[in-house]
Amino acid sequence: MNITESATLAKKASISLANSNSDSKNNALIEISKALLERQEEILKANNEDIERAINENLSDPLLKRLKFDKNKIDDVISGIKSLINLPEPVGKTLAATELDKGLELYKISCPIGVTGVIFESRPDALVQISTLCLKSGNAVLLKGGREAFNTNRVLFNIIKTASEAAGIPTGWIHLLETRDDVNEMLKLDKYIDLLIPRGSNEFVQYIMKNSNIPVMGHADGICHCYVDSEADLDMAVKVVLDSKTQYVSVCNATETLLVNKDIAKEFLPLLKIELDKKNVELVGCPEAQKIIFVNSASEEDWKTEYLDYKLSIKIVKTIQEAIEHINTYSSGHTEAIITKNKESAELFMNLIDSANVFWNCSTRFSDGFRYGFGAEVGISTSKLHARGPVGLDGLLIYKYKLYGNGNIVQDYANKTKTFTHKKI
Repeated sequence: MNITESATLAKKASISLANSNSDSKNNALIEISKALLERQEEILKANNEDIERAINENLSDPLLKRLKFDKNKIDDVISGIKSLINLPEPVGKTLAATELDKGLELYKISCPIGVTGVIFESRPDALVQISTLCLKSGNAVLLKGGREAFNTNRVLFNIIKTASEAAGIPTGWIHLLETRDDVNEMLKLDKYIDLLIPRGSNEFVQYIMKNSNIPVMGHADGICHCYVDSEADLDMAVKVVLDSKTQYVSVCNATETLLVNKDIAKEFLPLLKIELDKKNVELVGCPEAQKIIFVNSASEEDWKTEYLDYKLSIKIVKTIQEAIEHINTYSSGHTEAIITKNKESAELFMNLIDSANVFWNCSTRFSDGFRYGFGAEVGISTSKLHARGPVGLDGLLIYKYKLYGNGNIVQDYANKTKTFTHKKI
């Protein structure tokens, strides 16, 4: 089956899927979670093959970390599915209701976007998260994973397709694409695909945007910041920065640049370095930071770089305003955090930072659909359209207007025989 045929089937299935009831979708999700457990040895075997090939091809450590799909990851995605099942039905919700006139009522109703095309990196868990979110939100999906996870993705796709269709979900709602040519062909299919969500490098996302008429939602880089304010609790700051940088380095919500107020830098940076050294984090810093701790010199390029590795750039700033200006200049609009005891400073920071996620006294690693209670996420959006930040169910929904009348005609309102009431229902 070629990609146009797959997209055609997905479009047809999306119409039926949009009308599926909550029980049938949740039952399919239950069956998927059961099948993931029952076939976990098959999943692990496929993933080991992918990792072995990646090692032989000298893929980078961050890529290998993202590629790993062990029993813990299987447990995590199953937890995500269970969380998704417990969420209320997202389709068919009344978002607004207005009486235009007596006997003429307008309802704004949530509905699926239709067919989504998702191109994601080497993380196999992304395939499970994306497909189950699409299922719950009533969207058909075309999936293109990274070549590195070829075997793992193929097994996971087979499990999800088989279990969901056996549970009554329309055949053809999910498809797996496996070649680069498929991606280029997908970009042309605006007749069938309603939304593209690319997850990859800045260069890749820009390529998708420039070469397709299909709307694109996503983010390019994850250049995230922590700012340690002059009124920070230093023990808290060490704990939060350490988690933000090292809890899992090869993800888009890991902190890449640390900003420290000059008033506490001499006391704070040596404390932080002790902990970062234990994790073998490479540090680069501005000249002022170099006067306090031993770090290599940071270049202009470091402020623009998403390392996805055990590396952190450090800059000392004079004021919170300077920190805000630096972040708004270099950030990719993903996630930023301030550590401070001063509520007014925190609110100033959170109001003026132009990013999708802004935190006070907590790790940047919290910007995640599962942690937000969305069940999982299809990706992170740094755009300012209908979805921003971790994209869960709401980001995969749009709305339609339903107007209920009784022989009403516009001429009556044009000639003033009738007038609109426009009352909220």
